[in-house]
Amino acid sequence: MHEAPRPKKVGSWYAVGALVAHYRKKARLTQEQLAEMANISVDTVRSIEQGRLALQPDRAEQFDELLNTGGALTVVVARLPVRDRIVQFAQGLVDHEQEALSVLSYESLLVPGLLQTRDYCRAVFDYRYPAIGNEKAEQWVNARMERQAIWQRERPTVGHFILEESLLRREVGGREVMRAQLRQILEYTEPAHMSFQVMPMNKTPHPCLDGPMVLLETPEHERLVYLEVQRASFLVDDPDEVSDYHLKYGMLRSQALSPDKSVRLLKGLLGES
Repeated sequence: MHEAPRPKKVGSWYAVGALVAHYRKKARLTQEQLAEMANISVDTVRSIEQGRLALQPDRAEQFDELLNTGGALTVVVARLPVRDRIVQFAQGLVDHEQEALSVLSYESLLVPGLLQTRDYCRAVFDYRYPAIGNEKAEQWVNARMERQAIWQRERPTVGHFILEESLLRREVGGREVMRAQLRQILEYTEPAHMSFQVMPMNKTPHPCLDGPMVLLETPEHERLVYLEVQRASFLVDDPDEVSDYHLKYGMLRSQALSPDKSVRLLKGLLGES
């Protein structure tokens, strides 16, 4: 088992932050003055310049205008890869996810990020403790929405999801947000390369009560497993361990409701059955 690598303080956002600081100083502005002009807190400016907070595309455009950069910040931000806009402990997953031939996911607490609506995703981040702040939350939401582009590729990733019934009944973000989320699960898993199954609440014991997992197959047909708990994450590449997780997933599929029954359950929760 290998812990996902954590970027050092020489990554892309530290370089972008340094560029913001350079242009700010060239414009003869203090951090406080730039914050006032941009109508944001000085802590936000400091966090961006220190690389602790990503510079979002709309903020880059604003800074370009305020600092008269000729659009340099917008261009740099637009060229950063998706992984550099992801929370650090999940970057190991995203590196492989973007090229994966298949993604098999079991989730017990929340709708998987690859199926989330924007409003549901934002509610998840708003519930975090300690609070992460609006700017960072919006950054993470945008990054998660970008990850879902794997379903629209010319040769889209094959996706299968096993979702605990309890997470479908938990109204994250409120009733209407959750209803929209259930509808999106149905829409996303309608194409032939996508499917989902529900693990009913009365199915105990089952082989994965110890937590969620994501199984990935790379373009080189290497099989990996991603595990996450709180703010720690692991990528497993040992063939023996990976085999055990695939066996677990196979057992889950056999015990969960069939795809047709799972669809009926979701429609029942929506009052459409």
